[in-house]
Amino acid sequence: MNYKLLIADDEPDIVTMLASFFEGKGYQVMTASDGTEALKQVERDPDLILLDICMPGPDGFEICRRIRDHIACPILFLTARLEEADKVKGFAAGGDDYIVKPFSLAELAARVDAHLRREMRHSLDTCVKFSGELTIDFAQRSLFYRDREIQLARKEFDIVELLSQNPGQVFGRERIYELVWGYDSEGDSMVVAEHIRRVRAKLAAYTDKSCIETVWGCGYKWVR
Repeated sequence: MNYKLLIADDEPDIVTMLASFFEGKGYQVMTASDGTEALKQVERDPDLILLDICMPGPDGFEICRRIRDHIACPILFLTARLEEADKVKGFAAGGDDYIVKPFSLAELAARVDAHLRREMRHSLDTCVKFSGELTIDFAQRSLFYRDREIQLARKEFDIVELLSQNPGQVFGRERIYELVWGYDSEGDSMVVAEHIRRVRAKLAAYTDKSCIETVWGCGYKWVR
């Protein structure tokens, strides 16, 4: 099987070395140099994550906490030092193992192989998107701000799903109505504006950042 491996580390030399090593073993390798990029790459559903603890942006612990409820794959922390408090914190965040720098490539490969062999998760096509502090779990049809769920009605989530899966693309009101309510619906596309108003109001209770932007005279888009 051609496993997908995410390597998240802010040291370019380590990323280059690991990427070359695992690509040579047949892995499909994705890389990230900071916490924000790591969250974007997680959306591509890796089979295992090598996660540096100290990175710019969200650190390894925070990333692990944010993704663990949505991503079931093994997460192996990379760290230059390993104290008991850090180890406890990492396992509490949802990590599966620690690799201490400097490490042997042979041992690292053996640990990665062992975790993948033990990984018996179902091959569910769970799609998760991380947009700033928001987490959208499309399989569960749930929207979270940090760890708090934002309750959305069915059509409200349908609109969030449509726009967030096409960030930056402008959808007219009529087009949204056709895609969410259906071509044969006999209602009024004005209902789209009301649903978006409700979504914005619910988001405003948690953050002042707007995710759905109005493009005057054209429609709406999800802010990248």
